[in-house]
This record gives sequence, C-alpha cells and structure tokens, in this order.
Amino acid sequence: MRVAGFGFRSVTSMAALKDAYARAGGGADALATLEGKAAAPEFAAFAAREGLPIVAVAREAIIGIATPTRSEKVLDRFGTGSLAEAVALVAAGPGARLTGPRMKSEDGTATAAIAERTTG
Repeated sequence: MRVAGFGFRSVTSMAALKDAYARAGGGADALATLEGKAAAPEFAAFAAREGLPIVAVAREAIIGIATPTRSEKVLDRFGTGSLAEAVALVAAGPGARLTGPRMKSEDGTATAAIAERTTG
C-alpha cells in the first residue's frame, strides 16, 4: 500500500497539489493529511480527480514521528519535522517507510511524501 501524505497552505491550488504529488513520485493508493485539512475544497477536489480516498490523520498521531526532513516551523507547530512525511507514515500503517523525502510544489504552497507498507 502506498499513501501520499500532504501538507499545504489554505491558499494552495489544485495545480500545486498535483505538482507536489508528481514530484514525490505519485502512484499512491490513498491520500492523507491532517483531519482539519482533509475537507479543504482544493484537496477534496484533487482526491476526486485522482480517484483516491482521503485518510484524515489526527494531529495527536503525528507528534514525535521522526522524519528525514526537518522544518523548525513545522516542528514547533505540529511536533514533527515534516507534516507530509508524518501523515504519510501514520496513514500507511505500522512498518511503513518513506520512498524519499517530502517534495515541495513549485509555488511552495504544498508538500507531498510517499510512504509504503508491504504486507506479506
């Protein structure tokens, strides 16, 4: 299972979400973000466009998640170094790993990271 985790600003566009997703590698089975962002119109429209379900992750679930990318601003606000990486890992489930670091959209309003978990 592959999950694309997202962090984004309220002003982000469909194009920025698509750009961050493509830069992160795409190919996800689901999209994830924080509960409070999951119903954002552009994010919901992006998920519908991609035909993917949204996993809404509780803010408490990402606190303390170790991420390869570290933003002091994100760490202070959310308790983890990267929102996109942390929600991807949580949503993908136990044993998930990132396929790479989070990637920013060209305009800087969205980030995406892909986590995958193999079941066997």
